[in-house]
Amino acid sequence: MIDLELPSDSSVLPGVRKQLRAWTHNRGWSEHQIGEIVLAVDEAFTNVIRHGYKGRTDGCVKLTVRETTQPDGIEISIRDFCQSVDLDRICGRDLDDIRPGGLGVHLIHAMMEKVEYSHAEGGGVLLVMRKSKTHVATTHNGEANAK
Repeated sequence: MIDLELPSDSSVLPGVRKQLRAWTHNRGWSEHQIGEIVLAVDEAFTNVIRHGYKGRTDGCVKLTVRETTQPDGIEISIRDFCQSVDLDRICGRDLDDIRPGGLGVHLIHAMMEKVEYSHAEGGGVLLVMRKSKTHVATTHNGEANAK
């Protein structure tokens, strides 16, 4: 299990990506799946920094990663301590709006099998993402990724 308490600072992301890659590799995930998992975590953590903490680096983000057995997979929790938000407002922009940025939520949903946002006890948001080893990432139109 990975259990980290991190500052809301993007400078910690390279270390998080490295640790997550090693952890998933040691548990038999393919390089392609590892890339999907790392991308989802990176996007989620970045969203917490950008939208939750408004760029402040003095916030706290808790990251927990654990194996699941039913089905054989992974569960990742990212918890912030920001002001609570309307969970219905956590969505990506329209994909027909062609411009840089704003695709993190779409990527998270495409890479992971199950994505749940909830209000965390004591304030903030808890994101729980799950993926089984049999999950195939999808494109924006719901088709399976060709990889």
